[in-house]
Order: sequence, then structure tokens, then C-alpha cells
Amino acid sequence: MKRTDVTARLLPKLVKASASAEQFAPSNIALCKYWGKRDAELNLPINASLSVSLDYLGTHTRLIPIEGQVDEVWLNGQQLQPGARFSRKVSAFIDLFRRDQTLCFKVETRNNIPTAAGLASSASGFAALTLALNDALALDLPPEALSILARMGSGSACRSLFEGFVEWRMGQREDGLDSHGIPLDASWPGFCIGLVEVDAAEKAVDSRSGMQRTVETAHLYQSWPLQAAADMSKLQQAIQERDFSLLGQTAEQNALSMHATMIASWPPLLYWQPDSVAAMQKVWQLRAQGLELYFTMDAGPNLKLLFQRQDRDVVLQHFPNLETVEPFGSE
Repeated sequence: MKRTDVTARLLPKLVKASASAEQFAPSNIALCKYWGKRDAELNLPINASLSVSLDYLGTHTRLIPIEGQVDEVWLNGQQLQPGARFSRKVSAFIDLFRRDQTLCFKVETRNNIPTAAGLASSASGFAALTLALNDALALDLPPEALSILARMGSGSACRSLFEGFVEWRMGQREDGLDSHGIPLDASWPGFCIGLVEVDAAEKAVDSRSGMQRTVETAHLYQSWPLQAAADMSKLQQAIQERDFSLLGQTAEQNALSMHATMIASWPPLLYWQPDSVAAMQKVWQLRAQGLELYFTMDAGPNLKLLFQRQDRDVVLQHFPNLETVEPFGSE
């Protein structure tokens, strides 16, 4: 099934660019990772996942209708050539909405997190673009439909439409209409995330290519869906009971299990850098000394620390350049 088949079920036959629009979407950090697709065309996942959104960190996107035949794409204040990879991805996504109509936009995208460095900038980017298109085309789509559409730009974008904890249900349908993000009715004041920036450069192997390589070549990957399913249950319990130890242990093991499948692929896929490993070892050392501190990592070298506000000052002593986020505020 093609993406155009799915969008035809969600969108009106004709759309009109009625106004400029600007939207923000937060980046998200997966506590149970999305790694592997059952359908690459529709970005349908092999396993369900669960994330927490990063409050003010993410992507601002502005759409301005323009005359012409080609979109004008700007990224972080720089105009890109139409043939640039990012421009092509943005225009291809907008094609899903305009289909055969001549509707062009000036697209201004700004990330306040590093782009393509394993901090989910593509998730927040496509989520913000989806929300802006919904406004600019006066579609007035429900959140579930917007999540499905965002997923086809970047899988994790289906979670970045929402605040707080978000579950991405893997779904069973061939058309993917049951695979979308759902915000959890849960709050956790004092829950903190710290971003350890090891390298802000664009990674050599993007997540899409990394997933495909892992699924196709890593025998170890066969255990991943079972691991993810077990971790989802533990994380749901941890959130319900506000059991920070269970959440931290599960998220850290889930991340390391995902990276283990990457390392077991061929050619080996290792996003870690020496400073990544040094930061992991520092976390383990501090935890052995009694500090409730855990980490998670997406497909990149940067760590995301998980801790509680009561330990923030101690964490900052050991990670002085840490940018911290409290998705739910403080008590």
C-alpha cells in the first residue's frame, strides 16, 4: 500500500492554501525505542514504543504560500537548494497533502536542538510541519489523523504531536490507520531529563538506513520485539506507580539492547564515541555511589540522562554543561 492511498482516506480531495501558519512541536525521547519497520513505505513499526516529550526543545516551522512550481525551503536560517536532501524530504511530504495541485510554500524550519544528531529533530520537524499544514490548508483534522500523517514523514513524529508521555501503538492493519501516537493521562512533576551533547554533527548513518541494516543483517535482532514488549509493560507500570527506579532501569536496558542489535549488524553500526562511553561509565559510577541516575540513547552519540529534581544539583556537579528539561514541571 502506498502513502498516497492512506492520505486519500484522511484528506479531502481538494485543498487550498488559505493562509500562512506557524507551529511548534517538541522533540521526544523514547524510553522504549522504536527500532525496525514492518512496512517501510508507511513507517509502520515492528514494536510499540513509549516516549516523553521535551517541553520547549524541538522545532518551529512556518509555512507561507508562494507563487511558483517549487517549494522554497529554509533550515535554521539558511535557504537550501531544491535538490538538497532535506528539501526533497520536505517537498515530498507536502506532496502528500497537495497531491496533483500546484500549491507551493516557503518553509522556514528552525530547530533549537542539533539537527540529525540523534536528538529526534526529524520527529519534531515533521510533527511541526504536519501541524502547520493542517492550519495552512484549513484541514481541521483530529489528533489521531495528524499523528498518522506525521508518522509517514518520520516514524517518531507521530509521538511529537503530543506533550508528556506518549505511546505509539504499533497497530495491526495493513493501511496503518491503527498505528499512531496516544498521549498517556499521566503527569510526573520533578521528572528531569538532561541532554549530554557529545557531538552535534549530523550522523554518518541516518536512522532509517540504520534500522534497515539492523533488521536485515543482525541475527540478534530477532529477540528485540520480545524485549520491547516486556519493557513497554514495565514502563507503563513505572509511570502509573511513579516508580523511578523501575523506569530508569528499564529505559537504560532498552536503549542498550537496541544498540546491541546495531553493533551486531553488518557492517557493524556503532553510533557511540569515546565520550559517549565515558559518560555511560560516569553514570554507572555515580549510581554505584547511591545516586538515582540513568541514561538512554537514540541512534546517535548523545546521552539523555534521567533523574529526579531532588538530585538535580548533584547531577549538575558531575555534568556541568547539562541542559535540563522538566516535562511536567516541579512539585
